Amino acid sequence: MPRRFANYRNSMIQATQHTLPNGLTVLLKEVHSAPVISWWLAYRVGSRNEPTGKTGISHWVEHMMFKGTPRFPAGMLDREIDRAGGQWNAFTSMDATKYFETLPADKIDIAMQAEADRMSNALFDREETESERTVIISERQGAENQPTFWLQEELRAAAFRVHGYHHEIIGDETDLRAMTRDDLYAHYRAHYQPANAAAIAVGAFDSRDMLAKIEKLYGDIPAQPAPELFARPEPPQQGQRRIAIERPGKTAFCEISHRAPAATHPDWMKLKLLDAVLSGSSGASDNKTSRLYAALVKSEIAASVGASLTPTVDPYLYSILITLRDGRSPEEAEAALLGEIECLQKKGISENELNKARKQSRAAFAYSTESVTWQAYWLAQSFILGEVGWFDAYAERLMSVSADDVLDVARRYLVPNQRVVGYLHPTDAQGASA
Repeated sequence: MPRRFANYRNSMIQATQHTLPNGLTVLLKEVHSAPVISWWLAYRVGSRNEPTGKTGISHWVEHMMFKGTPRFPAGMLDREIDRAGGQWNAFTSMDATKYFETLPADKIDIAMQAEADRMSNALFDREETESERTVIISERQGAENQPTFWLQEELRAAAFRVHGYHHEIIGDETDLRAMTRDDLYAHYRAHYQPANAAAIAVGAFDSRDMLAKIEKLYGDIPAQPAPELFARPEPPQQGQRRIAIERPGKTAFCEISHRAPAATHPDWMKLKLLDAVLSGSSGASDNKTSRLYAALVKSEIAASVGASLTPTVDPYLYSILITLRDGRSPEEAEAALLGEIECLQKKGISENELNKARKQSRAAFAYSTESVTWQAYWLAQSFILGEVGWFDAYAERLMSVSADDVLDVARRYLVPNQRVVGYLHPTDAQGASA
């Protein structure tokens, strides 16, 4: 069997779920294709849970988790994991904060020990907090050098008036300058606890032995009531929303977003197939066989077009970003895109087009689950979404979507009163139109 398809078969092996008495969820999946284990800790807290005045706090706390504990001083794990030939990292999303280490199977104990210690004993040194404030503000300012950062920030703010999805994960600079070490530590203490977390292991291990290790390392961490997560529901949109911004540069952009359901809603997978029909299975800007590539790039309106449908806890957005060619306008791009959507809504799609989208989407899913690291990532994401079987059922649900399903969601979701349109007009250094 070719390696790629052997790994796809491995990705279909279902995980086992356990819950420790202190509330920690444990997800285990044995994959014995290589002597490697990927170990993850996923916490149900992200930028969606941040009130005004504390935007960016989840991401900042993630940074502070790398500043050490009394047992594992800063820099120690870097050296140990590098010496073992492993990798480790972390990232904050709208819905979660995740930490992982992927190591040779006989070296995984240090990762398990370190994450157990970080759950309770991170230092949050005041000097390190101030140093990291500078780092994160610089990170935000670096992102601001990209014109699309401003467009997407403004578009999200227009799409979400009250829900926490309205701000960037990195936070607003005013909040980053105002928050204190004590704010960060309180956020950490509230959310980094067993009832709000999952431990995930994928790789070459015996599940009974692994569960016994986890119980020994994590079982004595005190139980706490699950935290009350700050998350305000977004009221229904009452009509199309539009924004237009100007930024120095030479390139114009158009982004058109439509409201999308939460990832666990039955319509999400139908929209995933609709996205495959419109933009290709991955949403990448170089999919030359997609409808949007033909309508926008081949027609020489756009230099590129890409789409994204993020699996989220709450309803979010299906977004299409168009990079204009010189001399072409956002208005032209919007007209071409909406024309293609209207064509699909009127005529539907053929079975051949549906089968092509299914095959492309299934292949993209297989590629995204080749390694134990990515399989563990998707299990962690399933926990965050509140449906541990979401990852295991992904391919089956995808393949069950019909042409009528695709047409139905196109007609219900890609409509004006669910739409947010954003234009970015380039200007020269003096602010005149470029």
